[in-house]
Amino acid sequence: MKRIKEVIVVEGKDDTKRIQMAVDADTIETRGSAIPDETLELIEQLAQQRGIIIFTDPDFSGEKIRKTVAAAVPNAKHAFLRKDQAVPDHKGSLGVEHASSQAIIEALSQVYTEDEDSPELISQAELIAAGLMGSPKSKHRRQLLGERLGIGYVNGKQLQHRLRMFGITPEVFETTVKEIIEEERNE
Repeated sequence: MKRIKEVIVVEGKDDTKRIQMAVDADTIETRGSAIPDETLELIEQLAQQRGIIIFTDPDFSGEKIRKTVAAAVPNAKHAFLRKDQAVPDHKGSLGVEHASSQAIIEALSQVYTEDEDSPELISQAELIAAGLMGSPKSKHRRQLLGERLGIGYVNGKQLQHRLRMFGITPEVFETTVKEIIEEERNE
């Protein structure tokens, strides 16, 4: 079983259980999106000592938690699950606790570190030209792009920011967009 050095920030105890079935790792639970100050302080301390990986549910609440923790720990690493990997077998909401061990291992092997200082490599005009903003297929294309790049789903306004923060190069961006458009043509 692979050992993860960093502490993984998750939403709840069910996420912890699922992650520990897939990898040997320590976790810290936020217990929802209203993260207590003491928990944030502990996360900051763990980030200094061992580093952290933010691994939240691929939904609105998970994204809110991700932003809160990332604001407190700018050098945090990020792991993302695709929505289809977090679907429950029964009624309920999307969550890390529903992911397979393989999906968790895959997500944790493709972590990104935010870099606020990285230059803007992909312009808004390029996003529009690629049909990622302002077209009927934009939402679907952004979803596929986020899944393939392992950066999660974001709306059009956030996409350029996330591409920059995770250092996605124009070459990787262009190749991935071409694959998505080619697949659309073949459907």
